[in-house]
Amino acid sequence: MNVVRNAQAGTLESSDALVIVAPGKPGSGLHIEINSIVEEQFGDQIRRVVEETIDRLGIRDVRITIQDRGALDYCLRARLEAALNRASVVD
Repeated sequence: MNVVRNAQAGTLESSDALVIVAPGKPGSGLHIEINSIVEEQFGDQIRRVVEETIDRLGIRDVRITIQDRGALDYCLRARLEAALNRASVVD
């Protein structure tokens, strides 16, 4: 999977997250920006879910912005996968 355009998924409703993905420059790796109402308590968990999902999908060089409103792991994972599918072409 290769990210080629900007895309987003999700909402800013309570218990949801808005995930925005954009292609990164070749060799830039993974850049994650998290804005969350629970970042102090769950920021590491959110980052781990994002990194695991990116690794599983084999994606490199992508910028991810997450505006979290208390989304659970499965919701965050689904939003991220939806945004990545919208932004990507399959190799």
